[in-house]
Amino acid sequence: MASILLTGGAGYIGSHTYVALCEAGHQVTILDDFSNADRSVPQRLQQITGAPVRCLEGSVLDTKFLAGVFAGQRFDAVVHFAARKAVGESVEKPLDYIETNCQGLITLLRAMEQAGVFRLVFSSSATVYGIPDETPTPETAPRRAMNPYGFTKIAGEGILEQLGQNDPRWAFGTLRYFNPAGAHSSALIGEDPSDIPNNLMPFIARVATGDLPELAVFGDDYDTPDGTGVRDYIHVEDLAHGHVLSLQALLRENESHLVNLGTGRGYSVLEMLAAYSRACGRDLPYRIAPRRAGDVPVYCAIPDKARALLGFQARRDLDDMCRSSWNWISGPHAAGKSG
Repeated sequence: MASILLTGGAGYIGSHTYVALCEAGHQVTILDDFSNADRSVPQRLQQITGAPVRCLEGSVLDTKFLAGVFAGQRFDAVVHFAARKAVGESVEKPLDYIETNCQGLITLLRAMEQAGVFRLVFSSSATVYGIPDETPTPETAPRRAMNPYGFTKIAGEGILEQLGQNDPRWAFGTLRYFNPAGAHSSALIGEDPSDIPNNLMPFIARVATGDLPELAVFGDDYDTPDGTGVRDYIHVEDLAHGHVLSLQALLRENESHLVNLGTGRGYSVLEMLAAYSRACGRDLPYRIAPRRAGDVPVYCAIPDKARALLGFQARRDLDDMCRSSWNWISGPHAAGKSG
């Protein structure tokens, strides 16, 4: 059993990773400022795990606070989610994103160094590929910043690379994930559709709940089987398991790795819509809209490296993602959602 600090652990992916880490036998402490997470999440996590949740409220930008966190408990590693994550908002507030995502990472690393903790799993994103030259996309594809959010993830990866190459004490698991979707099987935690959506499923969920009259499908003339864009969606519980495998590899081997976390299987907009229609029991309306600038026909991961290095294999399919999402947003707990 390892002692893990989970920054941003009350958020969407962080909360699911908390459950996965606990199930794997680790002792986990959440650190979150609740700027993008519901305060009921720790209570929900206690319901799922059947054990008290240790949760510290504060910011990764707060040097004094972080020093106190590491002074108060010995950690074996950190899993780092605490960051701003909305692409559109990053264009409106670039300095906020650079400060939180880059300076927050540096402040955390400095606190870790002072405490003698040198293993970190880093939440990165396929956004670092920009518009990729090839798809499915390997980890060797060039990194391109298409927006401030993408820039902060590239910068974060660069910081870790420089640190790891020049100080052998450090080991990092850098995880580039594609499109997280779905919710926990308990329907107690999931993605909050009231947030700024970062992919397709929250928009479809809004149509299913009646908050949107129809789904706008941007383009139906791509070179894909049904003409609509194809993306690699990964169930959030599979994604959480990937973080556990990354952490365990760091603890076991103390060597850095950088991998895609995806399924390698793309689903089109219309396939996603049909699967969500099956999940909620009615046909969901849509309209075809013009293509959006910058959209590519297909965007999928090559997940082979994660399988080889970590033993990672996504186990859940599109129907699982849609059913779990619908159970979450239509269930009795949907009023107070995780961020």
